[in-house]
Amino acid sequence: MSEAGFASSAETTVTVDGHGLPLWLLLELTYRCPLKCPWCNNPLDFDVYREELSTAEWIDVLRQGRALGAVQLGFSGGEPMQRRDLEELVGEATRLGYYTNLITSGMGLSQTRLGALRDAGLKQIQLSLQAMDADLNNRLVGAEAHAHKLAAARAIKAYGFPMVLNVPVSRHNIGEASTLLDFAEELGIEYVEFANLQYYNWALVNRSDLLPTREQIAAAERVVAERRARLGRRMTIYFVISDYYDDRPKACMKGWGNIHLTIAPDGAALPCQEARVITGLEFPNVRDHALEWIWRDSPVFRKFRGEDWMQEPCRTCPERGHDYGGCRCQAFLLTGDAAATDPVCGRSPHHHLVGEAVAMAMADRRSNGLIMRQRGFNVA
Repeated sequence: MSEAGFASSAETTVTVDGHGLPLWLLLELTYRCPLKCPWCNNPLDFDVYREELSTAEWIDVLRQGRALGAVQLGFSGGEPMQRRDLEELVGEATRLGYYTNLITSGMGLSQTRLGALRDAGLKQIQLSLQAMDADLNNRLVGAEAHAHKLAAARAIKAYGFPMVLNVPVSRHNIGEASTLLDFAEELGIEYVEFANLQYYNWALVNRSDLLPTREQIAAAERVVAERRARLGRRMTIYFVISDYYDDRPKACMKGWGNIHLTIAPDGAALPCQEARVITGLEFPNVRDHALEWIWRDSPVFRKFRGEDWMQEPCRTCPERGHDYGGCRCQAFLLTGDAAATDPVCGRSPHHHLVGEAVAMAMADRRSNGLIMRQRGFNVA
């Protein structure tokens, strides 16, 4: 499921204390991907980062991460299947004792590679699927991907992998909840995550064309509630609420530099996948520094760790130990100040910015206006 912390409409948010350890290590093996999703997490200038870590460098990261205390490991991208050494990396991670999770679009996930990944010890697969309607799915990802995704889902279950079906939710596909859950039930998928998009990078560029209405979200929540009641423990269904329709921020990444460590394709170490949106920060590289120094002592990982950096109203808020002030990236993107209270919070002096963004999105009902993920894109 998604790496960021989330709230769900029928669940209690759990606060996790890593006791100073990077429990969750995410390796973004590459920014390469055959799809063009207009909500992609990858930076807008992803084509600049072409110096991917070698197999040996990634293995060194794995060993350092395990020595530092990491236990949960995600292989992500871009599309991680673009790396021909994926099976070797999974095998090394298995030998080191990680619980491994592949986060994939399914593109390139052949029967042969599935078998090799199982033999290498891969523990779980998260597959993204946008819609059961083929034309809608393919339009949203900018490629003829639907048939391949369905085949990949069936193959994943045939090979016995525990599976998360991840659905990036926008106004275009939020009405697909029922048919997607039918498919998941048919296949015996253990986890389904309806993840209302978080608006960074490509999703922020397309926010006005992606943000669902309150009515759409309420209708989808009713579908999810009905399935939860009927299926019980046979399937766990997550519904990640859109920040823009909440009045309290999520405990993003369970706090900056608390339990999560991302390594980007070029070796940059990040407190979360989106951290590069905050300008003015210098992210250390695993080619230049030991992972232990990066995690424990580097200025960027210490910058928003704990509470000393907090401004009012976070500084004296009784909820600060629960939500850690919200998302630093979102605070920066909406206010220009990464230390500000996340504007999602109803107590933030900038909360009106979220309401204005929603109003703009509801007024701007563009059709086919999506800007697809592409090389050389210039937001200016």
